[in-house]
Amino acid sequence: MQANSEAKPVRTGGHDRDQVRKLTVTAMLSAVAFVLMFLDFPIPMLMPSFVKMDFSDLPELLGAFALGPMYGVLISLIKNLIHLLLASSTNGVGELCNFLFGAVFAWVAGFVYQRNKSRRTAVIGAVLGAVAMAIISVPLNYFLTYPAYVVIYGMPLDTIIGMYQAILPSAGSLLECLVIFNMPWTLAKGLLDAVLCMLIYKPLSPILHGRR
Repeated sequence: MQANSEAKPVRTGGHDRDQVRKLTVTAMLSAVAFVLMFLDFPIPMLMPSFVKMDFSDLPELLGAFALGPMYGVLISLIKNLIHLLLASSTNGVGELCNFLFGAVFAWVAGFVYQRNKSRRTAVIGAVLGAVAMAIISVPLNYFLTYPAYVVIYGMPLDTIIGMYQAILPSAGSLLECLVIFNMPWTLAKGLLDAVLCMLIYKPLSPILHGRR
């Protein structure tokens, strides 16, 4: 029997459409995340006024679950690049830290969820992502964010620590302030994003997955 030497054409239309859908959803979620960065607010009794709550990591979590962990990282990157170009007041330091926080949160959550997609693993992944983000917040703030802010804004470190001491007088050092205040704050922020994600993921699923 003579073998057919003509290779059958490879159909890539479905793959191409899937990539277009993923890129479209990524762009949409990045835009939403960028807007959410401006809807921030302080909680003065819990944190100094310059540390604010926002939910701009929520779209990254949605993207990590719907598209994969690297898309969550990409959404965080695009969000912060847009903010750097259009609205930065920190010479890129704030955007860099925000990207690293969001990237760790989204990647850990998405990675865990991708192993076995279920509501249970989504919850576990989101919680682990929030914990990871909270842990890295201490060294990132201690070695990068706050020293850079001292230089950029000319604000003495003692003044920054004093803002924490106005809430808790016994807080004696920057590291202590970051462990007592920033780490639980970052954890709570991540957990709030996780709760919101669980509430809205199913209603948004047709958009995120391109289903009618």
